[in-house]
Parts: sequence; structure tokens; C-alpha cells
Amino acid sequence: MARLQIFLAALWWGSLTTVGFMVVPMLFMHMETPAIAGQMAGKLFSAQTWLAVACGILLLLAAKRQNLSQAHAPSPWVIAGMLLALLIELAVKPHIMARDNLALWHNLGSAFYVLQWVCAGKVLWALSPMKPEPAIAADSAQTD
Repeated sequence: MARLQIFLAALWWGSLTTVGFMVVPMLFMHMETPAIAGQMAGKLFSAQTWLAVACGILLLLAAKRQNLSQAHAPSPWVIAGMLLALLIELAVKPHIMARDNLALWHNLGSAFYVLQWVCAGKVLWALSPMKPEPAIAADSAQTD
């Protein structure tokens, strides 16, 4: 179950990193017009939102199954990240698509995205093992 949680957190954080910090900026550099790039970026961010929500729900379910009697440390970060993703999709994106005070809503959406990235990173950090055991050491211990 711990590997699944690490995988989900890595998928969430890695997809946020790839889409927000690499793919979308490249769209604006290489597409014919900013309007076309913006339309495509909106679709990518929507897909990212639903991936974030799915990863968050699965992380919460896995944590509940694994730690029935304990509080799970990453859960506040998971919930905050999911809420930020949904805020971007349901509250910020409609204003950006309507070009309603674009600078304000774009900056707010960007801030929420970075905060969601931080939340996903905190979840991944909390779930990652402190000190990985080298495979060589484990093999030599078994042969002794």
C-alpha cells in the first residue's frame, strides 16, 4: 500500500511539474497565437485537475485503509491540494475563459497552481522513505 501511495503522490507532483512548468510555457512559445495556446493550456489544466482529484481521493482511501487507527500526516496536504485544484477549475478558469479581469484571475490561478504543487510535493516528501536501503546491502545480508 505504501508503494501505491508513493506512486500516486509522484504522479500528482510530476504531472503538475510537467504540465505547469514545461508543457504550457512551451505552448505559448511555439503556437501561432496566444489565444490558441491558451485554449490548449485550458484543456491541459482541466485534465490536470481531474488527475489531481483522482490521485487525492486514491491517496486518502489508501491512507485510510493502511492506518485505520492513526491520523495520516499527508492527508491535510492532500485535501488542500485537491481543494486548490477544484478552485482553479471551478472558480478561476471560468473567469480566465471569459477574459474577465484576465491579469487578476491568471495571477490567482497561477498562485493556486503553485500552492497545489507545494501540497503535492509535501505529500510526496512525507510518504518517501527517509533512508532507502541499498539493494546490494540487502543482497549481501541474505547471503550471509
